[in-house]
Amino acid sequence: MNILITGATSGIGKQLALDYAAAGHHVVACGRNEQALTALQQQFPDVIAGQQLDITDAATTVQNLRGYTDVDLVILVAGVCEYVDMNEFNADLFARVFEVNVVGTMRCVEGLLPNLKRGSKLVIVGSTARLLPFAKAEAYGGSKAAIHYITRSLQIDLEERGIKVLSVSPGFVETPMTEQNDFEMPMQVSVEFAAEFIRNGIEKNRLDITFPRTFGWFLKLASRLPQSWQLALSRRFKNAG
Repeated sequence: MNILITGATSGIGKQLALDYAAAGHHVVACGRNEQALTALQQQFPDVIAGQQLDITDAATTVQNLRGYTDVDLVILVAGVCEYVDMNEFNADLFARVFEVNVVGTMRCVEGLLPNLKRGSKLVIVGSTARLLPFAKAEAYGGSKAAIHYITRSLQIDLEERGIKVLSVSPGFVETPMTEQNDFEMPMQVSVEFAAEFIRNGIEKNRLDITFPRTFGWFLKLASRLPQSWQLALSRRFKNAG
Protein backbone atom coordinates (compact mmCIF):
# COMPACT_ATOMS: atom_id res chain seq x y z
CA MET A 1 0.00 0.00 0.00
CA ASN A 2 1.21 3.51 -0.83
CA ILE A 3 0.64 5.93 2.05
CA LEU A 4 1.18 9.68 2.39
CA ILE A 5 1.31 11.24 5.86
CA THR A 6 1.62 14.91 6.77
CA GLY A 7 3.03 15.99 10.11
CA ALA A 8 5.30 12.96 9.92
CA THR A 9 8.31 14.46 11.66
CA SER A 10 6.93 14.20 15.21
CA GLY A 11 4.12 12.86 17.38
CA ILE A 12 1.31 10.80 15.92
CA GLY A 13 2.35 11.37 12.31
CA LYS A 14 5.87 10.11 12.93
CA GLN A 15 4.67 7.02 14.79
CA LEU A 16 2.20 6.20 12.00
CA ALA A 17 4.98 6.51 9.41
CA LEU A 18 7.23 4.19 11.40
CA ASP A 19 4.49 1.63 12.04
CA TYR A 20 3.34 1.47 8.43
CA ALA A 21 6.95 1.27 7.20
CA ALA A 22 7.68 -1.55 9.65
CA ALA A 23 4.71 -3.41 8.17
CA GLY A 24 6.26 -3.10 4.70
CA HIS A 25 4.11 -0.32 3.25
CA HIS A 26 5.59 2.47 1.14
CA VAL A 27 5.32 5.78 3.00
CA VAL A 28 5.74 9.35 1.83
CA ALA A 29 6.55 11.22 5.04
CA CYS A 30 5.78 14.94 4.80
CA GLY A 31 6.97 17.61 7.20
CA ARG A 32 8.88 20.86 7.58
CA ASN A 33 11.89 19.49 9.46
CA GLU A 34 14.37 18.25 6.85
CA GLN A 35 16.67 16.71 9.45
CA ALA A 36 13.82 14.71 10.99
CA LEU A 37 12.73 13.53 7.54
CA THR A 38 16.25 12.34 6.79
CA ALA A 39 16.32 10.42 10.08
CA LEU A 40 13.05 8.70 9.17
CA GLN A 41 14.37 7.70 5.77
CA GLN A 42 17.52 6.30 7.32
CA GLN A 43 15.44 4.02 9.56
CA PHE A 44 13.54 2.56 6.61
CA PRO A 45 15.48 3.54 3.47
CA ASP A 46 13.62 1.10 1.23
CA VAL A 47 10.07 2.16 2.06
CA ILE A 48 10.09 5.72 3.45
CA ALA A 49 10.52 8.72 1.16
CA GLY A 50 10.71 12.19 2.67
CA GLN A 51 8.89 15.21 1.29
CA GLN A 52 9.71 18.57 2.84
CA LEU A 53 6.42 20.40 3.09
CA ASP A 54 5.16 23.56 4.76
CA ILE A 55 1.38 23.50 4.45
CA THR A 56 1.17 27.24 5.10
CA ASP A 57 2.85 27.75 1.72
CA ALA A 58 -0.06 27.46 -0.70
CA ALA A 59 1.78 27.24 -4.01
CA THR A 60 4.47 24.73 -3.06
CA THR A 61 2.08 22.54 -1.05
CA VAL A 62 -0.34 22.01 -3.91
CA GLN A 63 2.44 21.72 -6.49
CA ASN A 64 4.43 19.16 -4.52
CA LEU A 65 1.44 17.00 -3.62
CA ARG A 66 0.12 16.96 -7.20
CA GLY A 67 3.18 14.89 -8.05
CA TYR A 68 1.90 11.88 -6.09
CA THR A 69 -0.35 10.02 -8.49
CA ASP A 70 -0.52 6.59 -6.87
CA VAL A 71 -1.61 6.95 -3.27
CA ASP A 72 -3.90 4.46 -1.54
CA LEU A 73 -4.09 6.14 1.85
CA VAL A 74 -3.68 9.78 2.87
CA ILE A 75 -3.42 10.70 6.56
CA LEU A 76 -3.43 14.44 7.27
CA VAL A 77 -1.99 14.88 10.74
CA ALA A 78 -0.12 18.20 10.61
CA GLY A 79 -1.47 20.69 13.13
CA VAL A 80 -0.59 23.29 15.75
CA CYS A 81 -1.98 24.40 19.10
CA GLU A 82 -1.89 27.83 20.69
CA TYR A 83 -3.87 28.86 23.75
CA VAL A 84 -5.62 32.22 24.07
CA ASP A 85 -4.51 34.70 26.74
CA MET A 86 -7.55 36.74 27.72
CA ASN A 87 -5.32 39.52 29.05
CA GLU A 88 -3.60 39.87 25.67
CA PHE A 89 -6.33 38.76 23.27
CA ASN A 90 -4.94 38.69 19.75
CA ALA A 91 -6.88 37.70 16.63
CA ASP A 92 -3.59 36.90 14.86
CA LEU A 93 -3.33 33.80 17.05
CA PHE A 94 -6.59 32.56 15.52
CA ALA A 95 -5.24 33.25 12.05
CA ARG A 96 -2.09 31.23 12.73
CA VAL A 97 -3.95 28.23 14.14
CA PHE A 98 -6.66 28.16 11.48
CA GLU A 99 -4.05 28.69 8.74
CA VAL A 100 -2.44 25.37 9.63
CA ASN A 101 -5.26 23.26 11.06
CA VAL A 102 -7.96 24.19 8.55
CA VAL A 103 -6.62 26.03 5.50
CA GLY A 104 -3.33 24.13 5.37
CA THR A 105 -5.11 20.80 5.69
CA MET A 106 -7.43 21.74 2.84
CA ARG A 107 -4.44 22.74 0.71
CA CYS A 108 -3.27 19.15 1.10
CA VAL A 109 -6.69 17.93 -0.02
CA GLU A 110 -6.52 20.30 -2.99
CA GLY A 111 -3.16 18.94 -4.04
CA LEU A 112 -3.97 15.26 -3.59
CA LEU A 113 -7.65 14.95 -4.48
CA PRO A 114 -7.34 15.01 -8.29
CA ASN A 115 -5.14 11.90 -8.17
CA LEU A 116 -7.08 9.89 -5.61
CA LYS A 117 -8.75 6.87 -7.13
CA ARG A 118 -11.81 4.84 -6.26
CA GLY A 119 -10.98 2.84 -3.16
CA SER A 120 -8.51 5.41 -1.80
CA LYS A 121 -8.88 6.58 1.79
CA LEU A 122 -8.57 10.14 3.06
CA VAL A 123 -8.04 10.37 6.83
CA ILE A 124 -8.18 13.75 8.57
CA VAL A 125 -6.99 14.09 12.15
CA GLY A 126 -8.94 16.47 14.39
CA SER A 127 -9.33 16.40 18.16
CA THR A 128 -11.82 15.60 20.92
CA ALA A 129 -11.38 19.27 21.88
CA ARG A 130 -14.15 19.97 19.35
CA LEU A 131 -16.70 18.34 21.65
CA LEU A 132 -16.70 20.72 24.63
CA PRO A 133 -15.77 24.39 25.18
CA PHE A 134 -12.44 24.26 27.03
CA ALA A 135 -10.78 27.27 28.65
CA LYS A 136 -8.22 29.08 26.47
CA ALA A 137 -8.92 26.64 23.60
CA GLU A 138 -11.02 29.02 21.49
CA ALA A 139 -8.59 28.91 18.56
CA TYR A 140 -7.50 25.28 18.75
CA GLY A 141 -10.92 23.81 19.59
CA GLY A 142 -12.59 26.07 17.04
CA SER A 143 -10.22 24.92 14.30
CA LYS A 144 -10.81 21.28 15.17
CA ALA A 145 -14.59 21.78 15.21
CA ALA A 146 -14.29 23.32 11.75
CA ILE A 147 -12.12 20.52 10.38
CA HIS A 148 -14.50 17.87 11.76
CA TYR A 149 -17.47 19.52 10.01
CA ILE A 150 -15.48 19.72 6.77
CA THR A 151 -14.48 16.08 7.07
CA ARG A 152 -18.10 14.98 7.52
CA SER A 153 -19.12 17.00 4.46
CA LEU A 154 -16.31 15.44 2.44
CA GLN A 155 -17.63 12.01 3.44
CA ILE A 156 -20.81 12.87 1.54
CA ASP A 157 -19.29 14.66 -1.44
CA LEU A 158 -16.56 12.08 -2.16
CA GLU A 159 -18.81 9.06 -1.75
CA GLU A 160 -19.74 9.09 -5.44
CA ARG A 161 -16.06 8.89 -6.37
CA GLY A 162 -15.58 5.85 -4.14
CA ILE A 163 -13.18 7.67 -1.81
CA LYS A 164 -13.62 6.84 1.87
CA VAL A 165 -13.15 9.80 4.22
CA LEU A 166 -12.44 9.01 7.86
CA SER A 167 -12.33 11.38 10.84
CA VAL A 168 -9.89 10.92 13.73
CA SER A 169 -10.46 12.63 17.09
CA PRO A 170 -7.66 11.90 19.58
CA GLY A 171 -7.79 12.80 23.22
CA PHE A 172 -4.57 13.67 25.05
CA VAL A 173 -1.57 11.92 23.52
CA GLU A 174 2.04 12.06 24.74
CA THR A 175 3.64 14.17 22.00
CA PRO A 176 5.92 17.22 21.82
CA MET A 177 2.75 19.32 21.43
CA THR A 178 1.14 18.16 24.67
CA GLU A 179 4.45 18.40 26.56
CA GLN A 180 3.87 22.17 26.54
CA ASN A 181 0.56 21.88 28.42
CA ASP A 182 0.66 23.04 32.03
CA PHE A 183 -2.65 21.48 33.05
CA GLU A 184 -3.92 18.01 33.94
CA MET A 185 -4.54 15.79 30.90
CA PRO A 186 -6.97 13.01 31.87
CA MET A 187 -6.64 9.57 30.30
CA GLN A 188 -3.54 10.55 28.35
CA VAL A 189 -2.26 7.76 26.09
CA SER A 190 1.10 6.99 24.50
CA VAL A 191 1.81 7.86 20.89
CA GLU A 192 2.22 4.13 20.19
CA PHE A 193 -1.30 3.47 21.49
CA ALA A 194 -2.65 6.34 19.39
CA ALA A 195 -1.02 5.13 16.18
CA GLU A 196 -2.21 1.57 16.67
CA PHE A 197 -5.78 2.70 17.41
CA ILE A 198 -5.81 4.87 14.30
CA ARG A 199 -4.41 2.11 12.09
CA ASN A 200 -7.02 -0.35 13.36
CA GLY A 201 -9.78 2.17 12.75
CA ILE A 202 -8.57 2.83 9.22
CA GLU A 203 -8.39 -0.88 8.47
CA LYS A 204 -12.00 -1.28 9.66
CA ASN A 205 -13.16 1.83 7.75
CA ARG A 206 -14.54 3.53 10.86
CA LEU A 207 -15.93 6.91 9.90
CA ASP A 208 -15.30 8.28 13.40
CA ILE A 209 -12.09 7.12 15.08
CA THR A 210 -12.24 8.63 18.58
CA PHE A 211 -9.93 7.58 21.42
CA PRO A 212 -9.35 6.78 24.15
CA ARG A 213 -12.83 5.30 24.08
CA THR A 214 -13.90 6.16 27.63
CA PHE A 215 -12.74 9.77 27.31
CA GLY A 216 -14.40 10.07 23.91
CA TRP A 217 -17.69 8.63 25.14
CA PHE A 218 -17.65 11.00 28.11
CA LEU A 219 -17.09 14.09 25.95
CA LYS A 220 -19.67 13.00 23.37
CA LEU A 221 -22.21 12.54 26.14
CA ALA A 222 -21.25 15.91 27.64
CA SER A 223 -21.71 17.58 24.25
CA ARG A 224 -25.36 16.49 24.28
CA LEU A 225 -26.10 18.07 27.65
CA PRO A 226 -27.87 21.44 27.95
CA GLN A 227 -25.49 24.30 27.28
CA SER A 228 -25.59 25.51 30.89
CA TRP A 229 -24.50 22.05 32.04
CA GLN A 230 -21.68 22.01 29.51
CA LEU A 231 -20.41 25.36 30.78
CA ALA A 232 -20.55 24.15 34.38
CA LEU A 233 -18.56 21.06 33.42
CA SER A 234 -16.01 23.16 31.52
CA ARG A 235 -15.60 25.40 34.57
CA ARG A 236 -14.77 22.33 36.65
CA PHE A 237 -12.10 21.30 34.14
CA LYS A 238 -10.69 24.85 34.26
CA ASN A 239 -10.59 24.94 38.05
CA ALA A 240 -9.05 21.47 38.21
CA GLY A 241 -6.24 22.66 35.96
